Amino acid sequence: MPTTTFTKKNLGIETVEPAVTPPPGEVKTTFAHKPKLAGAKSRKRDIPEGLWTKCLKCGSMIYDKELDANLKVCPKCQFHFTISARERIHALVETCSFEELDPLMESVDILEFTGVESYLAKLERHKNSSNLKDAVCTGIGRIGKHRVALGVMDFGFLGGSMGSTVGEKLTRMIEAATDKGLPVIIVCTSGGARMYEGMFSLMQMAKTCGALALHARNKLPYITVLTDPTFAGVMASFATVGDLILAEPCARIGFAGARVIKDTTQSELPPGFQSSEFLLERGLIDAIVPRGELKARLCYYLDFLMEGREQLAALGK
Repeated sequence: MPTTTFTKKNLGIETVEPAVTPPPGEVKTTFAHKPKLAGAKSRKRDIPEGLWTKCLKCGSMIYDKELDANLKVCPKCQFHFTISARERIHALVETCSFEELDPLMESVDILEFTGVESYLAKLERHKNSSNLKDAVCTGIGRIGKHRVALGVMDFGFLGGSMGSTVGEKLTRMIEAATDKGLPVIIVCTSGGARMYEGMFSLMQMAKTCGALALHARNKLPYITVLTDPTFAGVMASFATVGDLILAEPCARIGFAGARVIKDTTQSELPPGFQSSEFLLERGLIDAIVPRGELKARLCYYLDFLMEGREQLAALGK
């Protein structure tokens, strides 16, 4: 029996059925990468270090030369940056009039303090970084027309802590001022007594105040300038026994830290109770003087305080 065959006619149109299973092999999606330019550097690296400083209060970027010319005060929000002892002396006294006292006096490790880093190692490190022998620089110079005994503390040297050398240098300066009939000005910034020297650092509180008592007995003026921060043993001794107590704006001033006081008293503390503005309202501070006005204000106060004594000196009495 003959077999019937059927032939599929191709009309030129092929129907492609949708694939049910994925095609063999994985197809990787590729993206065009941005070519790296040889030698390209980030913008941050293009800016040399030491040109700009960010304000700690308002966040503004300040050109360092402008900041130095403004005595380390932010031109936008008037925030007072920390300033070194040498810079402050340069800003206060007349050119080439400052004669430093006891420039070679150094601290010794009387207690042979040991820890993660020895006391002597800390002293050596801060001597190299601050170009000072200890946390205070004392001397005799001229502010305006007045010769004064000037002591300036430096917070960059072990937090401006008061050890035997700091107390001795201040005491010698005060005694020299008493002998020469000069007013005393001390610019304070400190975290307190130096723990590495134990009770020897605490003894400096009485020693400096004793020298100041003799100075006051000779009817000579003593002015203190409290800067940020001034705390503990310094604040409880020579920093707050001045005839005039001045302070920089927003300076932190107190004896103990806010957390210690709160834990001890178990009470809520008023906001800003350790600021110079708060203490001015309550009578501890006589005036708040911005850094740029300090020299002129000191001249004004000295004109008033030294007027009678200078007249007696002119008469030979």
